[in-house]
Amino acid sequence: MWRLMIVHRTELTYPDTVTTSYNEVRMQPLEEPGQSVLSSRMEIDPFEGVTAYADYYGTRVAAFDLHRPHRHLTITSTSTVETFTPPEDPARQPLSWEELSASDANDRFEEFLTPTALTELSDELAGRAEKIREEAATPADAARAACDLVRRVVRYEQGATGVHTSAVEAWEEKRGVCQDFSHLVCALIRATGIPARYVSGYLHPAPESEIGRAVVGQSHAWVEWWDGAWNAFDPTNGAPPGLAHVVVGRGRDYTDVPPVKGVYAGPDATGNTVTVRVTRLR
Repeated sequence: MWRLMIVHRTELTYPDTVTTSYNEVRMQPLEEPGQSVLSSRMEIDPFEGVTAYADYYGTRVAAFDLHRPHRHLTITSTSTVETFTPPEDPARQPLSWEELSASDANDRFEEFLTPTALTELSDELAGRAEKIREEAATPADAARAACDLVRRVVRYEQGATGVHTSAVEAWEEKRGVCQDFSHLVCALIRATGIPARYVSGYLHPAPESEIGRAVVGQSHAWVEWWDGAWNAFDPTNGAPPGLAHVVVGRGRDYTDVPPVKGVYAGPDATGNTVTVRVTRLR
């Protein structure tokens, strides 16, 4: 078991006065098997009140409006989370292709089978997905093959892509970051007929770091696929998520789980500073 403290701070600055803004924040970890949230608080400056709710996919959302003039907006989320390995179900048996086809997955998980603007496939990628489907003995094998393909072909490179980069664009560039790896894997897995969803969270990047030492962390993304149960895998690191991973939210792609999104009346923001610091407490 690990105990992690995560401090995620986003600061927006504007060259002139913003009169009104409407915002949603998704920075607070979920309470679920494998992690327990000991504390979580949100600090907003300027502050005019917050409405908290869970969205359609179960992600915690803090929504707030600002109706007074401001030239900066700072959001700081501080959470303490314990992560642990949940017990496995000894009776759990991954579905075969025939069992998956005969299940109600197409109805239950339609949104996780349908391509989005960020997870549509090119003809080349569709051909790759078809080949994966033909060669994989089981849905689980197909999902792992998709993860292996993306990790083998796409090079991890910070700054190479942006939040609006599609799976096809990342594939053509042959480089990207965790969200691109996850978009590509979701796209390929869905094309084989397996439900797949995008997971957003945090990653402690230095497992060997001493207890109590704050390190520069990062928002992170990985995937989950369904073959009778949800299975998590981190295609960027080529392994299932472990004690260093903290789940914040799930969706079809990045657009369902951005840390901050909103609209405002005023000039374009001139600065967007984001820092994530993670401290292992235990």
